[in-house]
This record gives sequence, C-alpha cells and structure tokens, in this order.
Amino acid sequence: MKRDARPLGSLPAWLWFALGVALAAQIGLRATSRPVGTERSELPSAPSAQGLRLASFGEPEALGRVAMLYLQAFDLGPKLDYTRLIGWLRAILALDPRSQYPLFAAARVYAEVPDPARARAMLEFIHEQYLVDPNRRWPWLAHAALLAKHRLRDLPLARRYAAEIDRHTTAGDVPLWVKQMEVFILEDMNELEAARILLGGLLESGQIGDADEARFLRHKLEELERRTGR
Repeated sequence: MKRDARPLGSLPAWLWFALGVALAAQIGLRATSRPVGTERSELPSAPSAQGLRLASFGEPEALGRVAMLYLQAFDLGPKLDYTRLIGWLRAILALDPRSQYPLFAAARVYAEVPDPARARAMLEFIHEQYLVDPNRRWPWLAHAALLAKHRLRDLPLARRYAAEIDRHTTAGDVPLWVKQMEVFILEDMNELEAARILLGGLLESGQIGDADEARFLRHKLEELERRTGR
C-alpha cells in the first residue's frame, strides 16, 4: 500500500488528537474573534454528530462547550439561519446528551426573539429534544409552553406542550405549577369542562403528595365545578 493511501483507521492516536485540537481551536477562534468594521460571517451548515464525536477525541463535553461558544459568536439577528442553527444544536446535543446548555440557549436566547416564525421553529426543536429525555428536559418544554402562551399568544400550542409534559414526564421533582399548567391554559381558553375533568383526574391519580398543594387544587376544582354548574 502506498504511504499516502493508508486507511483512516490506521492513523496513530496522536494524529487523531491533533485533528481534534485543531478543530476545537478553529471553533474557539471563531467564537472569540470578530473582524473590526464587518459583520460576523454566515453560520455554516452543521457538522454531523459523528464528525463532532471523532473530533472530540473522547472529550465530548469539552468540545460541546466550545461548539456552543462558537454558535454564540454569531449575531442574533434576522440574518441568522435558524435551520442551520437548529442543526448545530441538534448535533451538539447528540454529542453530549446530558448537557443542558444547548436547550438553555434554545429556550432562553434563541426562542425569545421578536420573529414569531423563528421562535416557533425553536420551540418545536425544544419539543423534539424533550421527547428524547423527558425526565431531564421537561424544564425547557415548560418554558416553551410559557413562551407560546405569553409571547406568541398561542394557547393551543401552549396547551400541547403542557399536555406533553403531563403525558411523558414521570420525574418526582416536577413542581406543582408545571403539573397544573394545562389546567390553567384550558381555563384561559374557556375550556372549563376540560379543565375540570383534567384537574379532577390529577387529584384522583394520587400524584399530589403535598397536603397544601392538594388543598389548593381541591379549591380550584370546586371553583371550576361552580363555574360549570357541576
């Protein structure tokens, strides 16, 4: 075999390490530098998760953080391509699934833009990624539900996200306001009967272990029953 035709699998470990360091350095340089008097360049297409994993050389958490810094070097303006941005966030989460940083940025930075179309795209990305790990990622879908309700004024979308949390999340650390979110959204939609049935089911399920929380919800149920004539 010719020397320059050697397969990639036979490259020495030090060379893979050098390649990973070079990629990390390139991303870090782009993240921290900006030419004077010019706008940041266009966000390139996202690399594959496999490519990032190879470049991480066994340190996916570190490369994931560097990649997030790289993304945040691009101006959060109308020229930022959200399709590519979501591709990057998806690849970084695939590289380091336990990281909360990409979904934090998605929910608290990229979804809170004045452009409804781009905000909706980011909320749907959050929903997609929530389904991968509901018990760890529910806070970001809860925030997405609040954004849908208060920023987008889209109560059906907010209800869909709240219902997904109730349907898929089994973690014991979900606070009361998240558990009852769908009830209050239904009330805002004037769907009082649906809110009454949902709240009654929540109380009967035995999921509410705290006595004060259960008392509060019973009062709320009694209020809904009065308003619906039950």
